[in-house]
Amino acid sequence: MTVSIKYFASLRDRLGRAEDRLNPAETMTVADIWQALWPETPLPPNTLVAVNLEYAELAQVVRDGDEVGFFPPVTGG
Repeated sequence: MTVSIKYFASLRDRLGRAEDRLNPAETMTVADIWQALWPETPLPPNTLVAVNLEYAELAQVVRDGDEVGFFPPVTGG
């Protein structure tokens, strides 16, 4: 199983990279993926997540070939 992970805006800057790949051996949720990649870094409050370009919850199970995106809330005017 391979999952693509992308970081956007200030999260990308804070983490120092735009993307990762993960090959989990077991079923994982979006929250599990963050924890696996960033065990020492808590997920910032109000972070939005998407799976395959659709908003998702942290409890969503990720499947082979999925793309997970993490991005901070945005404002506009």
